[in-house]
Amino acid sequence: MDADLVFALELADLADSITLPRFRALDLRVETKPDLTPVSDADRAAERALRERVARERPGEGVLGEEEGDDGGDTRWVIDPIDGTRNFVRGVPVWASLIALERDGDVVVGVASAPALSRRWWALRGGGAVADGTAIQVSGVSSLGEAAVSCTHARDLAALEPHVWHARGLGDFWQHVLVAEGSLDAAVDAELAVWDYAAVALIVEEAGGRASGLGDGRQFVTSNGLLHDAVLRAL
Repeated sequence: MDADLVFALELADLADSITLPRFRALDLRVETKPDLTPVSDADRAAERALRERVARERPGEGVLGEEEGDDGGDTRWVIDPIDGTRNFVRGVPVWASLIALERDGDVVVGVASAPALSRRWWALRGGGAVADGTAIQVSGVSSLGEAAVSCTHARDLAALEPHVWHARGLGDFWQHVLVAEGSLDAAVDAELAVWDYAAVALIVEEAGGRASGLGDGRQFVTSNGLLHDAVLRAL
């Protein structure tokens, strides 16, 4: 297995070992950040541990994390210690640690680990996408009228629902990895930070799909590729 992917999976193991024991913990500490989003002690502890592991075992490589910012450098690990913190702090098991490796602006490895669901997805640039050890691919649905889609926000759900077979709001990483698995045909998110989309975009792309809106101030959209332009038009 590729050494970068092996290390990314080891980072995911480390994150899981910190986040899962704090899930539904009675003494979980939650604060509100300046942007009014929640952050828990598990978010902070997981990112700190991953930063320390990278510094120790990958000297010269930086980290861009949601909680502690950007070390800089041409090679960096992009980390969201808990994607879906609102779910995490309310005891909803749909959350994940997102870990990606970026070299010269290109994401080459992506991992999404959801220990409360006992699920993990990963991808290597040019090497395909995997869920729990099994190769995955996007769906072959080519008609919007036959499509199952998910949207984070109600406005997007309202825009797409009249045009598709089934629409619902799942949100966060979950809807995008379901696109990669072929369970959904498209997913629509808000404008996201790089740590929110780097790993899942690669997973979808390596499963044969398409991702757009990466860092350009637009909605982040993933799809099986066949429906992508139709979804963008409907939005």
